[in-house]
Amino acid sequence: MTDSALPATSREWRLLSRPVGWPKPEDFELAETEIRQPGSGEVLVRNEYLSVDPYMRGRMSAAKSYVAPFELGKAMQGGAVGEVVASGAEGIAVGDHVLHFGGWREYATVDAKQAVKVDPEAAPLSAYLGALGMTGLTAYAGLLRTAAFKEGDAVFVSGAAGAVGSQVGQIARLKGASRVIGSAGSDDKVKLLVEEYGFDAAFNYKNGPVGEQLRTAAPDGVDVYFDNVGGEHLEAAIGSLNHGGRIAICGMISVYNNTEPAPGPKNLARLIQTRGRIEGLLVGDHYDLQPQFVQEVGAWIRSGELKYRETVVEGIENNLEAFLGVLRGDNTGKMIVKI
Repeated sequence: MTDSALPATSREWRLLSRPVGWPKPEDFELAETEIRQPGSGEVLVRNEYLSVDPYMRGRMSAAKSYVAPFELGKAMQGGAVGEVVASGAEGIAVGDHVLHFGGWREYATVDAKQAVKVDPEAAPLSAYLGALGMTGLTAYAGLLRTAAFKEGDAVFVSGAAGAVGSQVGQIARLKGASRVIGSAGSDDKVKLLVEEYGFDAAFNYKNGPVGEQLRTAAPDGVDVYFDNVGGEHLEAAIGSLNHGGRIAICGMISVYNNTEPAPGPKNLARLIQTRGRIEGLLVGDHYDLQPQFVQEVGAWIRSGELKYRETVVEGIENNLEAFLGVLRGDNTGKMIVKI
């Protein structure tokens, strides 16, 4: 079945050249392309909300990574949620809403096996890109599995006002952390962490050395550090790590646009003393937790125990600016583009 009112063309963002340092507008183009009707086993989706995330900066480079780089001259990809307007697949009908990875465009023809039906009655559609989506699962799996959080742990989160960080801190609190500390890049975000998200302490990393501020906020040290930032934050966390402490490396946004390799922490030898552990985190390794995550976190969201913020940018034409805003830290919570 097909929606007879469909337009003939759709706009999509393409990568024209691989950025060096900070991405520039001339590295991209917003192009018009013909909409392809779905074949057998495919669905055509009118995207309503698009996700822009820090990891996308890595896909703009040709360097080997955990995910293939974006192809030059072709539409980029990212998380998206929208309404099915034509279907060639069993089990997904016109009018259904799905989550998929054909983002950075207005319409997407996708393999139905790569689309997940979502319920707009259970939660706002945009939440499936954030609090109940990949970022939420990243927080859940990273804290509970990678960092092996246990009740009574003191937890430090960098980038704590972002989509992942804000959820990590709240889940730690709901699971019985002894203390939750966050860092953010503005006084307003620090206030948000304490007053709305229930962090015990928070600080603005721009107001002084991170190590000093962390020692003040966590005088008894930290058992878990959830790293979204890297650099000075990672070194500070190692300096405050308690015996048997765990560090989950989710992201290092402070170094993504560096043109030279960033120096590593100078105090790694302290891990010998603390028997500390550092482990990298990729959400794709933890999709087995998805049902448990949706059930537990969905209940917290419905009850109001877990809160989330979104920064919404309107219009496909502003997709690139929204992405650059994430790299600058303009967002509070999940950055979403509403088409």
